[in-house]
Formats: sequence, structure tokens, C-alpha cells
Amino acid sequence: MDLSTHYLGWKLPHPFIAGASPLADSLDSARRVEDAGAAALVMRSLFEEQIDTEAMATFHATEDHAGSFGEALSYFAEPSRFVLGPDEYLERLRKLTAALEIPVVASLNGSTLGGWTRFASFMEQAGAAALELNLYHVATKPDESAADLEDRAVETVREVRSKLRIPLAVKLSPFYTALPHLAGRLREAGAGGLVLFNRFFETDVNVEDLEIQSQLVLSHPRELLLRLRWLAILSSQKGAPDLAVSGGVHTAQDAIKAVMCGASAVQMVSALLRHGIETLQEVKAEMEQWMEERSYTSLEQMRGSMNLERCPNPSALARVNYMRMLQTWTPEGRAAWTVH
Repeated sequence: MDLSTHYLGWKLPHPFIAGASPLADSLDSARRVEDAGAAALVMRSLFEEQIDTEAMATFHATEDHAGSFGEALSYFAEPSRFVLGPDEYLERLRKLTAALEIPVVASLNGSTLGGWTRFASFMEQAGAAALELNLYHVATKPDESAADLEDRAVETVREVRSKLRIPLAVKLSPFYTALPHLAGRLREAGAGGLVLFNRFFETDVNVEDLEIQSQLVLSHPRELLLRLRWLAILSSQKGAPDLAVSGGVHTAQDAIKAVMCGASAVQMVSALLRHGIETLQEVKAEMEQWMEERSYTSLEQMRGSMNLERCPNPSALARVNYMRMLQTWTPEGRAAWTVH
């Protein structure tokens, strides 16, 4: 069975990648990821704020006569709140790339244009096989348009791409107005792949203490459905970049669905944290068995077979499906029809 796949210009033995998580925080866990058969490993993100904070702190130490600077520092998170500072991140990256045979992907998380983007070249110099640029922004200003957000994302990608020779993937949120159009612009700006999607960690309100509370919750397979829709749509576009799925893949069936909808790579995190790193190997074996039982000979034969262009019922991915589901729902809690 040929499970090989092409992603970011690489030929990987299979599509399973350990996504950004604490699994890359130590050499021991990273080696276990490699031993479990992961095709690549993504480090968790270094944030724009971390880079800016360090730069400002350095400036403050040498130019402490700048009167307004002390107040400016208060707008940034304390460095101790982050697992790794910029220098520590690069050192961890060097150690991982020296110790592992699989590709190690560095990750930058930002939302604005700025000097932090230069850090991409430092990651390349430290041995990163590729960079995953995580564009995470929550629109809160009424004078900030959807076009503004997209333009800034494209310019950020173009700026980062200009500093790199290694492959660049862009991790997106699902909340863009016209995602296929943006995907094309990002590809033209230099993105070799798109990762669908990053996860917005929702906040809650403590009504007694009047506090905003945030809690990290691992992903659920239900989250995969949104990703399947957009994998199926984007993979059908002419000249589409490579697509990776991130979020909601817990079983072999989940991975098979993602590949059928067009994914070239399958990132797993929550399932590995919840059930153990060896889960990756088990899911890979179950996928291979499933394919053999149905006479598939390669992953490429299966990839994209259920995308918008090739699936037998493309209307199920479009507005008509929305209309039918609403019109045919019954009090028993399910639709009176099924798409075949």
C-alpha cells in the first residue's frame, strides 16, 4: 500500500504529522513522536508579542532614558508567561533538528505587519525544514473591514516569504468572508500550503467574580466537519496550494474523510495528548487496512475523490444543502432525507 503524499514540496511516506503542541517541548517526547512514525513534527508557535516584548526589553535596558517606554512595556505579556522566549525557541529548534530525522516545522503566530517577521529567517538558520505561519486575529474595531484583514494577511505572508528559502505553510481561521479568493491570493504571495484551521479558544464569563475566563479544551471529532467542507472546496480550485487538516482528526475514519476531501497532510494533536503518542501509529495502520479492504492501491488514488469537483453530489457542499436541511427537519430531530 502506497501511503506517500506530497506536501510543501516534500514526498512524505504518509500524511500523518504531529501538529503544533507540547509534544515538541522536549527531546524525549519529540523522539517518541518520531518513533511512533510521524512524517513530520510541528513546534508550537512563537508569538509576535514574545518577539516584540524581547525587542522592547532590550531597547529599554540600553535606552532607559526613553520616558514613555516603561508604560509601553505594560501592554505586553510578561516573558515568564510563555514556555519559551525567542532565544530559547531557536535553541530548542536547533536541538530538535539535530536529533531527529523527520522534518521539524517551526511556527510563527502573528496578526500585524512588523519587525517580528524577520524572525522567520532566524528559524530557517536554526534548521527549520519549513515554517508554519499562524495568522490569528480577532477583529474588534468597527473601522476594520474584511478587505483590511485579508490585505494584511497577504502582505504578512509576502513579507515572511521574502525572508525564506524553505517552504511556507499558512495556518488560517475559518472566519474569512471569501476563503477561496483569499487562498488564491496567499498562494500568489508565496504560501506553498494552507493548514485548516487554527482553533479560537473561546472565553466564558464568571458572573459571580466578574471575570473573563479562558480554558484550553482539546478538540472533538465534531470539529472536523467544518474542515471537511473547506478542504473539499479549496482542493477543487485550479492551482490550489497543498492542504493540511488540523483539528478534529481522532480516528482513521477522520483521516480518511480528510484525505478524500483533499488533504495532503493530516495533523494530529488532541488524540495524541489524550490517548498517547502511539495513537498516531494505530490510526495509520487502521487507515492502511481500510484502504486494502476496499482495493485502494495508493493514497493519491483516494485523495480529493470527495471534493467539490469530483464528489457525486456537489450540491451537498453548497447553499442548496443548507436550504434542504432547514426545510426537511422533523420533530424527531433529523432530516427526512439523506444525501447519497
